Amino acid sequence: MDTRTTETTIPAGNVRLTGDLVVPADARGIVLFAHGSGSSRHSPRNRMVAEALNRYALATVLVDLLTADEEALDDRTGELRFDIGLLTGRLVGIVDWLGTGEPAGRLPIGLFGASTGAAAALSAAAQRPDQVYAVVSRGGRPDLAGADLRRVPAETLLLVGGLDDEVLRLNNQALADLDGSAELRVVPGASHLFEEPGTLDQVAEEAAEWFVSHLPR
Repeated sequence: MDTRTTETTIPAGNVRLTGDLVVPADARGIVLFAHGSGSSRHSPRNRMVAEALNRYALATVLVDLLTADEEALDDRTGELRFDIGLLTGRLVGIVDWLGTGEPAGRLPIGLFGASTGAAAALSAAAQRPDQVYAVVSRGGRPDLAGADLRRVPAETLLLVGGLDDEVLRLNNQALADLDGSAELRVVPGASHLFEEPGTLDQVAEEAAEWFVSHLPR
């Protein structure tokens, strides 16, 4: 499969962020990844999911939502990874950048969020209802999106490990607040990081199928 891979600098509000853009030939949509809890665009789990999406002719953007200085601060304090307002603002800026069509053409946009990044993804979808069509959360904390949950029109899939009891409880609570078409699926035998054999493969396939089904042609 022919793909175009680019490391790029992305404007997001008053900062510029580093991201990896992969665009397959004849891409049918583009998925922006929202990392959380100290992760980065180099996360092997998210890269594995991104590669699966690329095989389904979906372009992907993996981006560090914090600057180098902010990452250093977060490594010491852990505070910025829970700053949902900050992360949401960065995602909205990237969605607007993608919406110009300059990076990869005018493709329908989906968001993939992990951990606290899932809350930011849902809040961004609430703030850009005409640009974000689908959201997938992997072991996420959608509850941290608060009142924004009731304003998310995007088709939303919540994927949670069957062994991740507390996060499963929080996702069930969030599901009740999501006004759009939302679905919760439990991955049997998976813990929070989906490290068990085959569990991350299942996440990747379900995410790919969700985006293919819910991003408009």
